[in-house]
Amino acid sequence: MNPNEIAALIEQNLPGAQADVQTDGQGHYEATVISPAFAGKRSLQRHQLVYGTLGERVGREIHALAVKTFTPEEWRARGQ
Repeated sequence: MNPNEIAALIEQNLPGAQADVQTDGQGHYEATVISPAFAGKRSLQRHQLVYGTLGERVGREIHALAVKTFTPEEWRARGQ
């Protein structure tokens, strides 16, 4: 799958999200996702939200997905 397609799916299905997805070209992806929906949620809950936006593609077209999640405030605090 094209990384831009994955980013678009995340952004469409997680309101207010911004996603950047990179790939090694072998089905392994890394997504950085910034969303206000992550506020007050633990890491596992955040990852579940992201995986939920992709449905059955994870494990099929998307062989492996590493996820880094941030609220907008956390992202700004990183100096991004």
